[in-house]
Amino acid sequence: MSEQPYSKNELMICVAARLFEDGTTCFIGTGIPMLAAMLAAKTTAPNLVPIFEFGGMGAILEDLPRAVGGARTFHKGLAASGICDTMETAQRGFVDYGFLGGAQIDPYGNLNSITIGDHDHPKARLPGSGGGNDVGSSCWQTIAIMQHQKRRFVPQVDVVTTPGYLTGPGAREEAGLPRGTGPAYVVSTLALMDYDPGTRRMRLKALNPGVTVEEVVGNTGFDLVMPGEIGQNAPPSAEELRLLRKEIDPEGLYI
Repeated sequence: MSEQPYSKNELMICVAARLFEDGTTCFIGTGIPMLAAMLAAKTTAPNLVPIFEFGGMGAILEDLPRAVGGARTFHKGLAASGICDTMETAQRGFVDYGFLGGAQIDPYGNLNSITIGDHDHPKARLPGSGGGNDVGSSCWQTIAIMQHQKRRFVPQVDVVTTPGYLTGPGAREEAGLPRGTGPAYVVSTLALMDYDPGTRRMRLKALNPGVTVEEVVGNTGFDLVMPGEIGQNAPPSAEELRLLRKEIDPEGLYI
């Protein structure tokens, strides 16, 4: 356990990195997912195969990419392809995980990254979904990384840009999405959530250091499923912080 101070972003990166399984394939997005993937590759998942939207597959992430189409996403990789190939790889069932973000998430893990408010007359227009719909539809499991605020954790997203469990059990399959796929975790600035297998609703799994259940509930716009036992996420270790600050993101671009 580390006695060094750390930021909420650094904690989210570490919690996310610990979710990577060694020997799996994972779609990686810009920002915190990149740092989490690099940290995992240096610690618990040395055989991780990162896949980037614009065609880089299996790159050795020696230096932090600036974006999903940058040259570093191809560095010493297994393949240098294109966006159609990477999306088709997911559609064929070869991508285990996808890391996603958004402005809103609802109890069933549906994400919105297009507009806030009415689609045609929005209060705010956001960057868009990019490959988020493809990732959420085709990868076996998805992991969302979010700032934990009531305005982001909402009862119903304004627009579904990335499908979660849609309206509940069986809804993904009824919509034509592959059986056995869907959201796995939500990593937030307050806690780690997963999904109740019976209702497919978001469930509180583990609290971040110093965070209470009441704080999580107060910052969530819907009722979370509460298990009988709630875990605790370990703070970043001294080695995790050293890797993040000295080797992965020494310029502080995303941290």
